Amino acid sequence: MTDAPSRPADPAPPALPLGAAEVEAAAERLAPVLRRTPLLHSKRLSELGGVDVWLKREDLQSVRSYKLRGAHLFLDSLPPAAREAGVVAASAGNHAQGVARACAALGIRGRIYVPGTTPRQKRERIVAIGGEFVELLLVGDTFDDAAEAAAEDAERTGATQVPPFDHPLIMAGQGTVALEAVEQLREEHGREVGTMVLPVGGGGLLGGCGAWLRERTPSVRIVGVEPAGAVSMAAAVRAERPVTLHELDTFVDGAAVRRVGAAPLRMVRAIEPELLAVDEGAVCTEMLQMYQVDGIIAEPAGALAAAAVATGAIPHLGRGGSGGEDEESTGDVVVVVSGGNNDVSRYTEIVERSLVHEGLKHYFLVTFPQEPGALRRFLDRVLGPHDDIVLFDYIKRNNREEGPALVGVELGSRSDLDPLMARMAASNMTIERIDPEDPIYRYLT
Repeated sequence: MTDAPSRPADPAPPALPLGAAEVEAAAERLAPVLRRTPLLHSKRLSELGGVDVWLKREDLQSVRSYKLRGAHLFLDSLPPAAREAGVVAASAGNHAQGVARACAALGIRGRIYVPGTTPRQKRERIVAIGGEFVELLLVGDTFDDAAEAAAEDAERTGATQVPPFDHPLIMAGQGTVALEAVEQLREEHGREVGTMVLPVGGGGLLGGCGAWLRERTPSVRIVGVEPAGAVSMAAAVRAERPVTLHELDTFVDGAAVRRVGAAPLRMVRAIEPELLAVDEGAVCTEMLQMYQVDGIIAEPAGALAAAAVATGAIPHLGRGGSGGEDEESTGDVVVVVSGGNNDVSRYTEIVERSLVHEGLKHYFLVTFPQEPGALRRFLDRVLGPHDDIVLFDYIKRNNREEGPALVGVELGSRSDLDPLMARMAASNMTIERIDPEDPIYRYLT
C-alpha cells in the first residue's frame, strides 16, 4: 500500500504593506520635525453624541493638515541619487503642502501638480511653503488629472513621484496620528480610546492608523467616513479591488478621490473598519458649527469625520468592537480634524449648501401674470411671517401675458415648509418647486 500524495499547503497570504512597528519607527523619525498636535475635548460633539468626544487637531500642524507626516517620511527616506533628481507630486492641496514643506526642509527640488479646482488659498500656501524649491503647475479639474500629469513627468524626467496615499511609507507617516492620539488621551487625561473616526479619501490615513490600532489596541472601533459624492473606498471594498468612480462630487476636495490606492485597500480589507458616507451639505453645516461654536476653521475634509458624529450617522457611538447595542462602552471617541486649509471665499457656497441640507432654503419657478399687484399678492398670500425671499430673478416681457420668475425662499425653520407649500397650492398660481436632485440645482448652489 502506497502513501497517498501529500496535499500542497495553501499559499500564505501576502504580507500587509505595513504594521505597527513601521508606524512606531515613523513616529520616532518624524519627532524632530513634526508638531505633536493637541487632543482637545469637544463639549458640543460630546453632548450630541452622548459620549466624550475628543478632537485630534491636525489642522494645527505646520501645514494645517496631517499630510506632512507621510510626505516628510517619504522624502527623508530617498537615497542621494533620487534626491538629486528631484520629486514630483499630485495633490488636491494638502499633500502638496506637505511635499512643499519637506522639499524646503530637506533641500530637494520638486514639481507639484494640482487640479484647477484647488482653492486659491491652498495654491498660494504651496508656493509660500516651498519657496525656491517648488514649482506649482495647474492641470485639469480633478486629482486624477493632476496624478496623470505627475506620472508622465516622473517617467519623462526620472524624478521620483511622491504618492499621496498609495505607499507604505506614506501610510506609516499618517498612522502616527493614531499613535499620538492614543498616547495623549491615556497620558494627559487618563482615558482610553474606544472609537476612532477618520476621514477617508485615498485611504492612506485610514490604512496607516488602522495598521497601528489593530495591533496595539485591537478593541478600538475604527470608523472611516467618506463624502457621499466620492465613496471610492466603499466601492473598492465591495469590488475587492480599486475601482474608478465615473461620477465625483469634488466639493470635499481633500477627500474627493476617484480611485483609492491598492496598498491602502489591502490594509482596509485586513483591518475591516466600518465605512459610512456623509452628505456634503451635512459637512457644510458642521464646518459652520465648528467655526461659530468651537472657533475651529476646518476645510470640508477636515470637518468630514466630525460631521458623522454631529449627524448621528455612527450607530451606537461610543461602543467598542462592531458597535452593536449589546456591547459595553469601552472608551472615548477620537475624531481626526484632518485639515484647516479652507479658502474664505468658499463660505458663501458653504452656507448655501448647509441651508439646503437643513431644509431651510428652497427654490421655485413662479409664473406671474404681467399685471400690477401680482408680486404683492404673492407676498401677501404665499409667504409666511418667517419666510424671506433671498433670490428673485424676473425679466418682464411686454409681448406676453405672463412670465416665470426664479424665487429663492429661506425659511425660519424646517417645519415652515409644509405650510408654505399648502399656501402655494391654494394661491391658484403656477408654482413649481425645483428639486435638489434636479441637474439645474447645481447652478443655484
